[in-house]
Amino acid sequence: MSAAHPLRVGVLSESFLYEWQVRALERLRDQTGTELSLVVRNADSDAEAESWNSKDRITLADVREFVDTFRLERAWTFVLAERALGRVLGDEQPLWHRRSVENVDAVADADHLACEPLTDDGWNELPDDAVDTIADRCDVVVRFGFGLVRGDVLTAPEYGVVSFHPADIREYRGMGPPAIFHDGRSRAGTTLQRLDESIDGGEIVAYDEVSLEGCYTLWDVFDRLATLQVRLLSEGVANLRDPSFEPESVPDDRLGEFYYRSQRRTVPFAARVLAKNVAGRVRRRLENREPLEEGVQRGERTES
Repeated sequence: MSAAHPLRVGVLSESFLYEWQVRALERLRDQTGTELSLVVRNADSDAEAESWNSKDRITLADVREFVDTFRLERAWTFVLAERALGRVLGDEQPLWHRRSVENVDAVADADHLACEPLTDDGWNELPDDAVDTIADRCDVVVRFGFGLVRGDVLTAPEYGVVSFHPADIREYRGMGPPAIFHDGRSRAGTTLQRLDESIDGGEIVAYDEVSLEGCYTLWDVFDRLATLQVRLLSEGVANLRDPSFEPESVPDDRLGEFYYRSQRRTVPFAARVLAKNVAGRVRRRLENREPLEEGVQRGERTES
């Protein structure tokens, strides 16, 4: 790929992108001069994206959703309910606001293609016509949707398909942040990997880590890592274009323990995370109030 021809980047998405994903694509476009050429949207995903962004009360629909979610997530449902309640009480979580793909300026000039994946045992394969379009229009693809992806799409672009795992695949595969928060780790990393047909076992294209100091809840951990990923996407794509760069292949014996989602549905795991979230919210409230209360007390003493 010569300098005269910008790198063509495709995006695999649901009907929406999270705000942090939008910011990552904007940064990629603006700082590396890449062309966001194609968006392949999962036609099976929910079309009403922005309705998630505002939450000011608990409704009967939320109660129904709680019941439906409990059938699948069991004890973890109470952790999700705590998140919803936090949003009602003012925890806006702006990095996780949803933007309908058609409303994202960064990909307004890209071609948009809706397709239905072929799903088997949790894995998704794109139909041949979508793979052919990707091969023709993209040099690299960023996976922001479609879940677990396998098949010819992984090798259709010259530089493959890259995807984030919000943890170090050499330590925490699978759940990632919930397990990290559960274990009380003081630092966490995020991995941009070039996918192969394994789960969290692809080549490492970029990696960095941050302190979790000041992360009171699991949702703060997700925010801290999402902020890191905004920057890391540009770094990883630049690495792929560097002829001297060699992605790191991680041998199976160096891959971290796999934390299955079923673990979070158990009472001990979910209860620990829920308790830490609630305690963290209380601690944040107390710490944020202390300077104000001390200031009021000092003012009262001065006036007297």
